[in-house]
Amino acid sequence: MNIQEQIKEYITSQPEPKRNDMQALHSIILQVMPACKLWFLDGKNSEGKIVSNPNIGYGFQTIKYADGKTREFYQIGMSANTTGISVYILGIEDKKYLAETYGKKFGKASVSGYCIKFKALKDINIDVLEEAIRFGVEATN
Repeated sequence: MNIQEQIKEYITSQPEPKRNDMQALHSIILQVMPACKLWFLDGKNSEGKIVSNPNIGYGFQTIKYADGKTREFYQIGMSANTTGISVYILGIEDKKYLAETYGKKFGKASVSGYCIKFKALKDINIDVLEEAIRFGVEATN
């Protein structure tokens, strides 16, 4: 199964209305990043144990760790969680930037250093989410 098929299967496995929201969000991110690399992480480690929620990733960056090692990873991520949807904007150096710049503008969302969590798309300002995604992509280019 290729990455597009895994993503489609993951989104369609979600209950409504989360499924429609994730499909809409997937389309929005692809409009912002039309030629991006797609990723799908099933949430399992090398032993097959579930260690996180499955993630859809968009874009490409090289993360450099303190010990000098590097790892290729996505710039923007999306996953379903127990109460809604999480969008990850990775690679922003200032861990307060997302919350301070966009936090109050999102609507009903909780914002951490790199994660925006919300129950449903109707609860947030989608234009602000797009703006934050664009910032995240530019910050890691």
